[in-house]
Amino acid sequence: MKKYLSLIFLIVMVAMMSGCKKYLDVNRNPNASTDPPIEGLLANVTNLTPYNNYYLADLTSYYTQYLASPSISGTADTYQQSDPTTAWGSIYNTLTDLYDMNKFAGEKGMIAYQGVSYILTAYNLSIASNVWGDLPYSEAFVGGDNLAPKYDKQEGIYDTCLALIDRGIALLNSPNAANQLNSASDYIHGGSVGAWVKTAYSLKARLLNQVSKLSSYSATSVLSAIDKAYTSNDDDAQITAFEVRNPWAQNAISNANLVLDVWLSSYFVNATNDSIYGVFDPRLPQITNPTDSGVYAGTFYPAGQYRGTPNGAGFQGKRNTDHVQCYIDVNKWYSSTNSPLLMLTNSEVRFIEAEAALRSGQTTRAYNAYLAGIQASMEKLGVAPADIQTYITDPVVAVGASNLTLQLIMKEKYVACFLQPVTWVDMRRFDYNYQGFTMPVNASLSTFIRRADYPSTETSRNGANVPPYERTDHLWWDK
Repeated sequence: MKKYLSLIFLIVMVAMMSGCKKYLDVNRNPNASTDPPIEGLLANVTNLTPYNNYYLADLTSYYTQYLASPSISGTADTYQQSDPTTAWGSIYNTLTDLYDMNKFAGEKGMIAYQGVSYILTAYNLSIASNVWGDLPYSEAFVGGDNLAPKYDKQEGIYDTCLALIDRGIALLNSPNAANQLNSASDYIHGGSVGAWVKTAYSLKARLLNQVSKLSSYSATSVLSAIDKAYTSNDDDAQITAFEVRNPWAQNAISNANLVLDVWLSSYFVNATNDSIYGVFDPRLPQITNPTDSGVYAGTFYPAGQYRGTPNGAGFQGKRNTDHVQCYIDVNKWYSSTNSPLLMLTNSEVRFIEAEAALRSGQTTRAYNAYLAGIQASMEKLGVAPADIQTYITDPVVAVGASNLTLQLIMKEKYVACFLQPVTWVDMRRFDYNYQGFTMPVNASLSTFIRRADYPSTETSRNGANVPPYERTDHLWWDK
């Protein structure tokens, strides 16, 4: 409880005292201090960044068919125009605080805070650019009253992110950075400089692996970053302190109260209940409850099964109160009050390693990383050791190093990265070529979606600089 109160206090202090003039600060208090406490800024950015990942996941999880709407032709399910104002605004407010934290840290010689600011700036920029493409950056945080900054190209944002990561690593590796971070204000890594360095290398590996479609891709560079990245689940970047509860838990409570949303997609359920791949995944019961008996799509089914909602088709039962389809339930691993809100995980890093090693011909390393990724994911979700062993020794999974394929790696990474926006990056890199994955029912586009809409707040305020786009446009790394 003390940590929750500390979080609330520090965030309120930052809100009251911060007064930098950036293009989102339209309600700035002219009498506020321009020197907010650096510990408060650290608390703010380490709390908000995982939320930013969540806000994007609340959109992209429908594109990747983790989630489905119980309503027919749900907006996100069917690729209709969306208005992700909350995600955009939160990301840019976080970037503003990161800019301020870097500035004040530089003035005070607190290089560890600068290092963290560079890494989290790269993280927020990268997740935003992978959803929208071009972004305001170079003119967005330089002071003055420019409320209409130009957009930087996607490629430039990507290069900037890699440069920021390297800069952050260099600062954090300096002996002067040791013990600088306030542990109580760092909600991601508790003030551990070493943990932040591992997160930086893990993010670098993610970004270097992202360009797998391009001739510039280097598996060697990816594996070099992996060698200094996460090695266990204890390294994961996440938060567990919330003002009230994990936001996925709030979604689960809303479902229990019949405010229906975030139901599980048929594709995700079928990928884990043995319908598609022929092996039951013991992570599924950690995510949702089995269904009650009832009528689903005109057929009566007994209780104790797992069924999802077809994206775009909506509820398949006879009434909305029937529990004949799975949804995010109260008190499951992702949706309990204090469930971790994830940013980057050891299991994701292991699958990045498996992909890069396979692409470079290192089949043994690839296979070992593939199995390690599955094990790390299951251990994190609290799957019983016997169930883990049964799964990873099943012939569908335990194919041997010589038979490992990218499709198998991506299938397992898909489950391990449940509710993470990075999966939408993977799906576009692999042209949605996942076994059994199809277009949603009633889709508004003729092909899979490739990018999201800019928010209405941006098109109305900075419309002259918003680049023209279609939701079917491929981003620069997705050619």
